Amino acid sequence: VIGIGSCFEYDLAVGKLSVNSPLKPLSIYAAAKTAVFSTLSQFLPSQGIEFLWCRLFYLYGDREDSRRLVPYIRSMLAAGKPAELGSGDQVRDFTDVSIAGEMIVDQAMGDRQGAVNICSGVPVTVREIAEKIADEYGRRDLLHFGVRPDNEVDPPCVVGIK
Repeated sequence: VIGIGSCFEYDLAVGKLSVNSPLKPLSIYAAAKTAVFSTLSQFLPSQGIEFLWCRLFYLYGDREDSRRLVPYIRSMLAAGKPAELGSGDQVRDFTDVSIAGEMIVDQAMGDRQGAVNICSGVPVTVREIAEKIADEYGRRDLLHFGVRPDNEVDPPCVVGIK
């Protein structure tokens, strides 16, 4: 059985997160994921069933909700409009969804059981990802950092360790 979890299951105050990092879900979504992981990791092995739990980090890619960071920036720049952003100082672990899919398949085909992080393991600031996208359009001038307030409860750093 392969389950799909989330980096939000972890205690995000830790910053750099390995599968041995403490769990501390702060939302109902993360708590539900954590509860499923806990239940299945106890039950399935007792039934002789192999179990892999893939914790996804910050994904982006095709058909992503337009309100999320990457498609928001792309749509604004494509329209020649300013992308209004927070400070951009938050450090994240971004992975294209197609690469994450390949990572899940690789893990599923291997011998590993239990929790695994599906992540790049590469820390990058929101500013860096925004500037990389803007460079594709030649429009860094349309990135307006500091216009939106940063989320006060948003952790400063969330990066996976493979």
